[in-house]
Amino acid sequence: MRLRILEILKDKNKTKYWLYKQMGMSYQNFNKMVNNETKSIRFENLEALCQILECTPNEIFEYDKD
Repeated sequence: MRLRILEILKDKNKTKYWLYKQMGMSYQNFNKMVNNETKSIRFENLEALCQILECTPNEIFEYDKD
């Protein structure tokens, strides 16, 4: 399972930096999350992503069958 944050940002013509400023997280944690280098995501961060990007959790996650 992976996060599609970068793809969603591209579709919405928004930058990674823009999202970082909206999220209010440390850059290290934000960067790991966006680049799929984390093993978990807090519900509060998932909720913030959905609100900021105007999408659902189903749109954020992608299931890799491999």
